[in-house]
Amino acid sequence: MFVRQLEQCPEFVAGDGSVLRELLHPDKADLSIGYSLAHAAVKAGKITTPHRLKTAEVYYILKGKGLMYINGKSRPVVPGCAIYIPPRARQYIKNTGRQTLLFLCIVDPAWRKEDEEVLK
Repeated sequence: MFVRQLEQCPEFVAGDGSVLRELLHPDKADLSIGYSLAHAAVKAGKITTPHRLKTAEVYYILKGKGLMYINGKSRPVVPGCAIYIPPRARQYIKNTGRQTLLFLCIVDPAWRKEDEEVLK
């Protein structure tokens, strides 16, 4: 049985400026999965840097509120929202609330640095 506490995961700043903790990744544990799962945080009033992945991604909002941008379109997001981000889509999220925006990121196939392009 594999159980991992969020606090056990090292915190790091991703290329888009969000603060991540990687919970599950097939390259970092003996797991028979093809996806990766990370916990993300964006501080109040902040916006992530536009970026795109070669792979599909899903965000699941846990806490806070924001505005999700995908390929030039935007939608408000709140806890309970699941957002599908297609491969190669230009994406970023803005925290529009007063508290830290928290969400899960599922990348399938699993996230790899070489699959991400940070845009300006």
